[in-house]
This record gives sequence, C-alpha cells and structure tokens, in this order.
Amino acid sequence: MKIAIAADHGGFALKSEIIDCYKQKGIELVDLGTYNADTCDYPLIADKLADYIVDKKAEVGILICGSGIGVSIAANRHKGIRAALLYNEQVAALAREHNDANVAVFGARTQSKDEVFKYLEIFLSTPFSEGERHIRRIAELG
Repeated sequence: MKIAIAADHGGFALKSEIIDCYKQKGIELVDLGTYNADTCDYPLIADKLADYIVDKKAEVGILICGSGIGVSIAANRHKGIRAALLYNEQVAALAREHNDANVAVFGARTQSKDEVFKYLEIFLSTPFSEGERHIRRIAELG
C-alpha cells in the first residue's frame, strides 16, 4: 500500500515522527510537506495531498494539523476524498469499514502521539466491508 503524508506547521513534528516510525518498519511514506515548522496555510497542504490521492499516486493519505479540523474540511472539498478525523479506536475502524475513508486525519495539538499511532494502525489494517449499503452511500457522496 502506498501512503502519502502531509501536515501544516502545527503537525510538522508529528508527521516527522510518523515517517520515522514507518521507515523503521520498512514502509516508506511519500512526504508531501510541509518540510519545516514555519507557518504555512493548511488548505494548500490538504489540497496537495488530496490531489495526490485523487490522481491515484497513493492509495491512502495521512493529514495532520493542529486540531485536524482544518485539513479535514479542506481535503473533503475534493471529489473522491473521504477524510476522517480519527479520535478513538472505534472511529478509526469504522472510517475504513463503513466509509472506505482514504485519508486519516489527526490533530497534533489535541491527541497524544500514542493515540495517533494506535488509531493509524487500526485505520491501515481495517478493510472496507464492501457492504451494499456502504457502497451505495459512498456513491451518493459524488
């Protein structure tokens, strides 16, 4: 599975930790920025990752900002993006199982590193159920 990751300045440090952790596991994440802690605009970061996913350059993405809210809103403006702010284990599983979410979103200032790593593992390891009602509802999103 090819995974892209991006963050604004508020999520830069957490993004770096995720990249390092997955590199140690032998999994390379495509880093779409930001590349330092200088202030930047989260909509541009979310747009870059969303375009990458829509263009099928990666199967899933990870977005991080201070709260997770801004990048969620920005990413979900793109047709074909289903970005989910993951805040507990059940939501991490259901985002994939029922909604076939293709972007995991985290708030670097609102979640602990341990929570983020736990929810990300659940998200990445949970398959879409492919239930008829879920497929129908996803299609209704446009």
